[in-house]
Amino acid sequence: MGLSRRTFNALAGTTALGLALGGSGALTCAYAAQTVPTGPPPGTPGADGRGHTIGFDHYSLVVDGRRLVVWSGEMHPFRLPSPSLWRDVLQKMRAHGYNTVSIYVSWNYHSPAPGHYDFTGIRDLDLFLRMASETGLYVILRPGPYINAEIDGGGFPGWLTATEGRARTADPAYLSHVDEWLTRVNAIVARHLYTKGGGTVLLYQIENEYDAYVTDPAGRDYMAHLYRKVRADGIDVPLFHNDKGRNGYWVPGSFDTGGETGRWLYGFDGYPSPTLAPPDWGHFGAGGVKGGATASPRTPGFVPEFGGGWFDPWGGAWFDGKGYAESRRLRDAAYERRFYLTNLANGITLHSVYMTFGGTSWGWLPAPVVYTSYDYGAAIDEGRQPTAKLIPMHQLGHLLRHIPDFAKLDRAPDVEANAAADGLKAYHLTNPDTGAHVYVLRNDGDVPVASGLPLHGAGLPVPVAVPAQDARLLAAGIRLGRRKLRYSNAQPMLALTAGRQEIAVLTGRSGEETVTALECASEPTVTVLEGEAEQSYADGLLRVEAQLDGMTRVLVSGGGTSTPLLLLLADDETSVRLWPHDTPSGPVLVYGPALLRTAAVDGPSVGLTGDTIEAADLEVWGPRGIHELTWNERELKAHATSSGSLRAAQPLAGAGAVALPALTNGWLRKTENPESAPAFDDSSWTPAEKTTTHSTTPVPAGQPVLFADDYSFHYGDVWYRGRFTDATGAESVSLAYSTGTQGLLMAWLDGRPLGTHRMPVPDNKTVRKGSWADTAVFSVPEELRTDEPHVLSVLVRRMQHDQDGKTQDTHKVARGLTAVTFTGAAPQVSWRLQGEAAPDPVRGPQNNGGLYGERNGWHLPGYGDGGWEAVQLPRADRRQGVTWYRTSFRLAVDAGTDASVGLVLDDDPARAYRVQIFLNGWNMGQYINDVGPQHTFVLPNGILHTRGANTLALAVLSDGTTPSGPSDVRLTLLGAAAGGVPVAPVASPGRST
Repeated sequence: MGLSRRTFNALAGTTALGLALGGSGALTCAYAAQTVPTGPPPGTPGADGRGHTIGFDHYSLVVDGRRLVVWSGEMHPFRLPSPSLWRDVLQKMRAHGYNTVSIYVSWNYHSPAPGHYDFTGIRDLDLFLRMASETGLYVILRPGPYINAEIDGGGFPGWLTATEGRARTADPAYLSHVDEWLTRVNAIVARHLYTKGGGTVLLYQIENEYDAYVTDPAGRDYMAHLYRKVRADGIDVPLFHNDKGRNGYWVPGSFDTGGETGRWLYGFDGYPSPTLAPPDWGHFGAGGVKGGATASPRTPGFVPEFGGGWFDPWGGAWFDGKGYAESRRLRDAAYERRFYLTNLANGITLHSVYMTFGGTSWGWLPAPVVYTSYDYGAAIDEGRQPTAKLIPMHQLGHLLRHIPDFAKLDRAPDVEANAAADGLKAYHLTNPDTGAHVYVLRNDGDVPVASGLPLHGAGLPVPVAVPAQDARLLAAGIRLGRRKLRYSNAQPMLALTAGRQEIAVLTGRSGEETVTALECASEPTVTVLEGEAEQSYADGLLRVEAQLDGMTRVLVSGGGTSTPLLLLLADDETSVRLWPHDTPSGPVLVYGPALLRTAAVDGPSVGLTGDTIEAADLEVWGPRGIHELTWNERELKAHATSSGSLRAAQPLAGAGAVALPALTNGWLRKTENPESAPAFDDSSWTPAEKTTTHSTTPVPAGQPVLFADDYSFHYGDVWYRGRFTDATGAESVSLAYSTGTQGLLMAWLDGRPLGTHRMPVPDNKTVRKGSWADTAVFSVPEELRTDEPHVLSVLVRRMQHDQDGKTQDTHKVARGLTAVTFTGAAPQVSWRLQGEAAPDPVRGPQNNGGLYGERNGWHLPGYGDGGWEAVQLPRADRRQGVTWYRTSFRLAVDAGTDASVGLVLDDDPARAYRVQIFLNGWNMGQYINDVGPQHTFVLPNGILHTRGANTLALAVLSDGTTPSGPSDVRLTLLGAAAGGVPVAPVASPGRST
C-alpha cells in the first residue's frame, strides 16, 4: 500500500487501479475446474499436524480438494503492542465472518541493528501465528522486505539507510541484508504452514507494489531472487505479489521461478474513490489500458488489498481536518456493499480488506506523512470497538463460508433492471455445476430505486429496493440444506444444520417487505414462531412474505423432506447478533450477545465465551441432546424453545460502569534542554567527522556529514552542538535540514534562543511529497558577533524516513542537519551530535528519541521525580525548548470488563506546541496542538494497567512564540464490554531496572 498511488487517486478523483489475473495449476497438484467436487468449503483451519494441499484454478483457491473463497482482513501486530489483545481482534474478525487475516511483518520493527533481530514480547511473530491458528483463521503473510504501510522507511530498518547497495534491486549488498531478514522470518513461518499442518499460513507475499523495474532485467532478477530465497527457506505455499493497481505486473511467467509452475498468484490492490462508480476489476471486467481482465486468465481473481477506509495525513488533509470519523463516514457500510459486491460480481474470490483493524503507529513507527492513529476508518476502530461497517462484512463473510455456490461463478446473460432508474446496474452470474444464480444490483445514483428484477425462472413479485449509493445481493437456486431457494429479495447469510433441523438466515434493511420462495414437492406445514409473516403454497413453491423487523422465525416442516427448516428473516442490526460457530461436534448458532468468541460442546453442555455491552438474551442452536449452557464459565439456567434452541432463563448482564480518575492533580514539572547551554559537557557525544555517505542527499562541499543516520541515530529527536570562534561580522546563520512532514528545528547561540523553523502543514486535499528539506535562517545577535568561543546548539525533530515507493532509495534521504553556513563570516565549526540512546531492550528502537529526558529515563516508571516542581494544569508557559510533566493514576476496572481507554489532549489551536505521550514508559504517540487532527490517543490494555497504578509522562516541545500547554488532559472511555480476553501485563521496565 503506497502513498503515491493513494495520493494520485485522491487528487485526480479517479481510480487508477484495475486487475489482471493469471497462472495455472496448483501447489501440490493441478486442478481442472470440472474436477473440483461441488460441496462445502474446507472446515475451520487449525494446527492439526496433518498436511494439506493448496491449489487453485481461475475460479478460486482449492484447499484439500474443496473450493475456498478467501474473505480476509488486514491487521498489523506491530500496531497493537499488547499481544493479549491480538487474540481479541482475531476473535472479533472470525466472529464477524472473516476466514483469513492478512499481516505485514515489518523489518524495522524487529531489527535494531545489522545482524540483530528480536521476535520476543510484543514482537513475537510465533505467538501471533499460534493465536491465528487457535482462532481458526488462515493467514496471508507479507514480510516484504519492503511493505510501505505508511510506516517509517516503508518498513526498512533505520540502519539500512547507512548501508551501501540500492534497495529493492538485485544489488548484492542490499540482498545480503534481505536474505538475513528473510532467513529469520521464514524460520518462524515455516513452522506455521498450513501445508505441513503446523499452522494456518495459506499464502505468502514477496515485495509489495513493486513497479519501478518491471521491464528491467534487474527487477526480474530481484523478484527471482526473492522467490528462490523463500522457497529455499521451506515456504511451500503459493506465493504472490501485490501489484499497485491493475497493471498486470508480475503475472505468472514474468520472471524466473526456477522451473516451478502453478505456484504463483497474481494480485493487485484497489483504493477507489467513494465518489465514483465501482470499477469492474475481475475476470468479467471490461479490461483496461494496462493489465485488464486478461492479464492472468488462469489464476483466481485476487485483491490482496482493497480499501476498507483510508489513511489520514497531518492536519486531517484528506478529510477537511475531521480525522478518521470522516473516513469512516465516507467509506461506510453502503460503500462496502457497493464496492465489495461489485468485486464479487467480477469474479474476485480472494478479497482482503485493508484495514479491518488499523491500530496505532505508536512511538516513531509512522512514516512522516501520517500521525499516530492508524484507525483508517476501519470496521474495527482503533480502540478495538466494532462499528456499523461490520454489518456487510458479517453478512458476506458468513455467506461465503456457508454457501459454496459463490466459489465458482461464470458471467450469465444480462438481466433487465429498471431502465428508468438512473444509475442502477445489474450483474448476473451463475454456478455452472449447481445451476445457482447470483444477482448484484448496484445503485450509483443519489436517490433510492426499485426494480422488478426477473430472476432465473421467475420474476420477483415485489420490487427490489436499492438505496442510493448502495447495493444488494440476491440469489436463486441455492440450496438451504435439503431445500432449494427459488428466489428471495432478501440476501442469504448462512445455512447450516443444528440438531434435528436446518437453519437458514436471510437479511436486509429494517422495514423492507420481503418475499422468499422455497421449492417444495408437496405442501409443507408452516408455523410462524415469532414475528408476523404470511405464507402461501402453489405450483411447488412455498412463499413466505414478511416485513423485516428484528427477527421473524418461520418453521417449515414436511413438503417432501423429513428435516424441518427454520427460516430466520433478520434485519441488519439483528443479523450481527447471530453467530455461527463450528465445533468438532457440529455447528452451533448463537443469538443475542454483542460478540461470540468461542463455542465448545461437551456432551449435553455448550460452553460459550463472548461479550455483552448491554443486557442481552442468549439463545443457542446446536447438536442434539444439549440442555446445559455456560457463558464465560458461568452456568446458566436454560430451557428448550419451539425454535429448537436452548435459551437462557435470564438475560446476560451488560457491562458495568467504568470509573476513570480525573488527571487534574498530582502533576510534576521539570524543564530540560541543558544541551542549549554553552557550558554543557558534550565530550561523550559523537563527533561529526565523516566526509562520505550512502545517503541520497549530497554532502555540501567543505562540510562534514551531519546526517543523523550516518552516526547510528535513526529515531526521534537529534541534538547538534557546533563550536567555533570567529563570528566577527556574522550577520546570520543558515541551517539546512531535512525531517519529513511536520519536522522542525530549534537553535540557540551561546544559550540564547535564535528561534524555531517548521516544515509547513499540508494544504487541504494535498499532501506535499518529497524529502521535506528546508533552510532556517536566523539573525546572529550583534553582541555575539565576536571572535570569542561560541556554541551553536540545534535540536531537530525528525519525522522519520521517507518511504521508497518508487525504488529511488528515498528512505536514505538525510534526516537532521544537512548544511550550516554563515552570512558575513566563515567560521570553522566543529560539530558533535547526540540522538537516541541504546534501543530499549523491551520496547524496541522506535520507542525513544534523543531528548535529554528520554536519554535519562524521565519517561520511565520508577524515575526519581521527587525534586520536580508540583504544578496544576492548564499551563501557559512560553519558552523555546522542552518541558516535562509527570503524574500517576490508578484504575480499578472490574476483572470481567474489557474497557478501552484513551487519553485526550485539548487546547486552543492557536497555541503552538507538541507532546510526546509516554504511558508506563511506552511512547504512545505525538500530539501537535496547532495542527491536529488527533486529540485522542488509545492506551492499549496490558500497557495500561486497568487494575493498578500507571505513570504518565508528557514531553512538551514548544517554540516560544505562544503560550504552551498541556491544558486539558483527561482519560476517556472508548468502549466497554462484559467479557473480553485475559490480558497479560506488557513488560514495562522502569528506571531502576
